[in-house]
Amino acid sequence: MKYILGTKVNMTQLFDESGKVAPVTVVKAMPNIVTGIKTVERDGYTAVQVGTVEQKESRVAKAQLGQFGGKGYKQMQEFRIASDATLEAAIGDTLTVESFEKGDAVTVSGTSKAKGFQGVVKRYNFKGGPRSHGQKHSEREPGSIGGGLRTHVPKGMRMAGRTGGDTVTVKGLKVVAVDAENNLIYISGAVPGRRGTVISIVG
Repeated sequence: MKYILGTKVNMTQLFDESGKVAPVTVVKAMPNIVTGIKTVERDGYTAVQVGTVEQKESRVAKAQLGQFGGKGYKQMQEFRIASDATLEAAIGDTLTVESFEKGDAVTVSGTSKAKGFQGVVKRYNFKGGPRSHGQKHSEREPGSIGGGLRTHVPKGMRMAGRTGGDTVTVKGLKVVAVDAENNLIYISGAVPGRRGTVISIVG
């Protein structure tokens, strides 16, 4: 199992040997340090905890400084490992983009763009009300939320509200190229989030 933590840089395109163009997302994955190992016997599950981008000591809790040997990290995450899988990582190991190769199938997770409070047209693609026949100022309204004899609004009714800012996982992506010198991974297609979003890649 391959895994690494990085940040989204931007989107671009790459050309292959035959001249075909492929849209890709560039992810910068600085070396990840294994900061902890979770085991079934002690924690109830198996996982590897990694950290990247060292944090100032003054901004790290004393408990974390003790756990991580006097260091702190801005970005941290756990990667679950199957209970029957062989755990090859050890505390202090370094994970780099070189563990990934061109053609690897990966699953990418990140936080989608937060867009604040939005109406139903933008949030759920409602078509809005009619533009004629006596209608006025109802182009982007949700319409009726009743249901005949019901005396309440049912749970799950699609209405205006906060949009985005959710954890989104995209499966079925592929590694198009790896730039080990600059710690970059080029992944086919789009991945969630804005520039600078923390991205986890699992292969």
